[in-house]
Amino acid sequence: MLALIDIGNTTISIGLSKTREKIDHILRINTAKAILADEYAFLLNQSLKGTTEAVISSVVPELNDVFKEFFQNWLDITPVFLGQGLKTGIKIMTDNPKEVGTDLIANIVAATEQYGKTCIVIDLGTATTFSYVENATFKGCIIAPGVTTSKNALISKTSLLPQVELEPPTKLLGTNSADSVKAGLIYGHASMIDGMVRRIFQQIGSTDLPVIITGGHAKMIAPHCTEKMIVDEGLILKGLLLVYKKNFSKS
Repeated sequence: MLALIDIGNTTISIGLSKTREKIDHILRINTAKAILADEYAFLLNQSLKGTTEAVISSVVPELNDVFKEFFQNWLDITPVFLGQGLKTGIKIMTDNPKEVGTDLIANIVAATEQYGKTCIVIDLGTATTFSYVENATFKGCIIAPGVTTSKNALISKTSLLPQVELEPPTKLLGTNSADSVKAGLIYGHASMIDGMVRRIFQQIGSTDLPVIITGGHAKMIAPHCTEKMIVDEGLILKGLLLVYKKNFSKS
């Protein structure tokens, strides 16, 4: 079995593929930066039983050795980390290509394969990122605070505002504190996304390209955006599967 792992700042997503052609099962755990390989083994051993190969995208460097140790000690395999000279089919035209997160690259690999070589990819995670790709060439990115990050910052800095569930409010103009905060978070983030997409359209001089939105909050935020978007929550894991096939598939 092949394990495809996205180590993010908030969540670790794991896709499992028996055939190497599709993702059969996805599980998610919270990212814990302070625990050791043996503790991750306690969380993951049963779920990853039978794994013989692993490809990892990580934006949490302090967990790279932890996961390498886990796979080597508990499953007797050495995982491959995206970025270690792997073929992706994506050119990176930025000031410092080493700065580009492997999560962005995996998203772009899947988006250009499935939706178009020129596209915009929006990832709603700890940060909300906007990646512009032109003819399978990564041209640049916008990074903004994610919706949960914004919520945590707002609540921690205000004494009177309540903790709220991250969900759409009952109405736009809230008549209580909880709905007012929800409206600001959900509609505010959707409006930011719409505005950024329009600015990118203006910058490149075209609106004739797919916009793909992914990440844990994509299904919640996308319905409140006015720009046309394709929701694909599993984009990064699909990208890791494609990277595996480009580099290791025997077919």
